[in-house]
Amino acid sequence: MKTDFTQELAPEVRVKMKKNLLYIGMFSIVMMFAGFTSAYIVSMGDSFWLKYPLPSAFWISTAVIVLSSLLIEFGILAVKKGAVSRLKILLASTFVLGLAFVYYQFKGYGQLIEMGAHAVNNHIVVTDGRYGDYFEIKKGNDFFEVDGNNYLLKGKKVSDSELKQLQGFMDQFLAVDREKALTISSYAKPFVIYFENQPLGLINGKLSKPDGKELEYVELMRLRDLARNIHDGRGDFFVRGQIGKDFHIFYKGKELGYNNRILTYKGQPLNKYMQIKAIETADTATSYLYITTFLHLLHIAVTLIYMGRLVIFSFTGKYTQQDHLSVRLGAIFWHFLGALWVYLLLFLLFIH
Repeated sequence: MKTDFTQELAPEVRVKMKKNLLYIGMFSIVMMFAGFTSAYIVSMGDSFWLKYPLPSAFWISTAVIVLSSLLIEFGILAVKKGAVSRLKILLASTFVLGLAFVYYQFKGYGQLIEMGAHAVNNHIVVTDGRYGDYFEIKKGNDFFEVDGNNYLLKGKKVSDSELKQLQGFMDQFLAVDREKALTISSYAKPFVIYFENQPLGLINGKLSKPDGKELEYVELMRLRDLARNIHDGRGDFFVRGQIGKDFHIFYKGKELGYNNRILTYKGQPLNKYMQIKAIETADTATSYLYITTFLHLLHIAVTLIYMGRLVIFSFTGKYTQQDHLSVRLGAIFWHFLGALWVYLLLFLLFIH
């Protein structure tokens, strides 16, 4: 008959063995996250780096996980005093708060996406479809201009209704496809698209140059990229808002400014090579943010499965004042994950 090896050991030896295994696992996780945060700092030291405020949902999730740690600790104290019924309530509450942590983490990711900080590694500066590189748009007698992420008309930021009107006009160019020719149904005043300083017209449903030639496929793709940027309310930067206020760009720890669509340092434009480098630089900062926080979230999700078992076993009467080792081990690891999240949040707050 097979027996569990740990069951044959003395109780104090069994407890020590399980705790040591838990501590080894925790140490491995610490080393993994230390590697990621170290790589973050090293990568930041010699590159263009994007910084912006953390989403508010991350702060709510922090409060949730701290509260959950308090509740499970109260549960341990309760079972030690023989209040097993109170343990059930506190374990179940901890589990529910764990689910709430996951919810607010995903809500935080949604807020990041809304501000233009995507998990997919975008560039800091818009490259494809940047307004003015190939195409400009005229409304009536005036061209739209771009200042950061703001679209201007007559030197003033366009209103929400004007931007929606422009977006509605440009959305038709999102349908550019290699397999299907683009046919334009509405290309009428007040908008006119200019390609390389030449107004485009419409001939048989096709955008055409003044000499009658249709736009080539690669030119249509550039127009589609511009349409996507306008649809998303994006100007020169992927992250939304105003540079220097809502987000910041650094190079080797020095904050950069922005003037006339050119990055500057202490009021002076960066040289041409640095401007090109800035355009080609990927948004590594946001990639690290998603990787580190999502890895932590995965550990939370796996631990919640274990916590769910603890809740079920508590309601079946498995735990007593003398035998509740699984709950103690679960509480230790839950405290550890809570402390790890606080560390990551503080790291991102002061470094990111």
